[in-house]
Amino acid sequence: MATYKPVVVQAFPKLGERVTQDTVYWRGYKTPVQIKEFGAVNKIDFSPVPPYNYAVTASSRIHIYGRYSQEPIKTFSRFKDAAYCATYRDDGNLLVAGSEEGSIRLFDISGRAPLRQFDGHTKAVHVVGFLSDKYRVFSGGDDYSSNLWDIPSATEIVSYSEHTDYVRCGCASKVNADVFITGSYDHTVKLFDTRTKSSVMTIEHGQPVESVLLFPSGGLLVSAGGRYVKVWDVLKGGQLLVSLKNHHKTVTCLCLNSSGQRLLSGSLDRHVKIYSTTSYKVVHSFNYATSILSLALS
Repeated sequence: MATYKPVVVQAFPKLGERVTQDTVYWRGYKTPVQIKEFGAVNKIDFSPVPPYNYAVTASSRIHIYGRYSQEPIKTFSRFKDAAYCATYRDDGNLLVAGSEEGSIRLFDISGRAPLRQFDGHTKAVHVVGFLSDKYRVFSGGDDYSSNLWDIPSATEIVSYSEHTDYVRCGCASKVNADVFITGSYDHTVKLFDTRTKSSVMTIEHGQPVESVLLFPSGGLLVSAGGRYVKVWDVLKGGQLLVSLKNHHKTVTCLCLNSSGQRLLSGSLDRHVKIYSTTSYKVVHSFNYATSILSLALS
């Protein structure tokens, strides 16, 4: 009988993760402050002016936090029910927020009581924001309408009733003070020009739209809904440039970095993906303990 010889199992070195500049850069982000809110956080918005405080909308309150503050510097709590989408104006002096009861409130950062209240929506207002002229506010509600408001007179300028389901996201153009965009659960994104009586462009996303954003140039639009993040060319009449499917569950929020070279998407699958806006490849990913509902970069 031949002597037994063990088989030599060849060992190969394990492939390490390819370390890129992005990996090094994003891994440098740590969580020095972790704050517990009373309810789900539906919006985080950074002030565009120093010291870059940020507004967190959760439950029936808006809390303003400083860079390292564990406790709110300021609280706006004049809401009977849930508050939504507190957003800063470009000069950082004013804050606008929607609410479950359908009214929109405008706050001065230095005060406490609302400066203005806009009434006109019949159901909850989940999306509000300033047009780039700083004197008008746009809003979108669960009554399917998208409205435009004048701040000095606190009156409604125009109301568009083109969506056929809840309006849950929107953004304004930084380039053109008359252009704003809304996204709805009717699977469409609509581009409105306030000088016209109806929308000037409709883009079919294919899933209920959870988040939209415009690139600073105003030429590219990003929409998120379902498991997809889609990039559209507005100047070519809403042509689809790229469709990204990197998440396992619904994508809830989008944001760009200040240079516009990185796009971030957060999802219910607990991941935040970071894409290069030149190749639309994922360059880094963060993993969290629970679903992501809102994200913002200073």
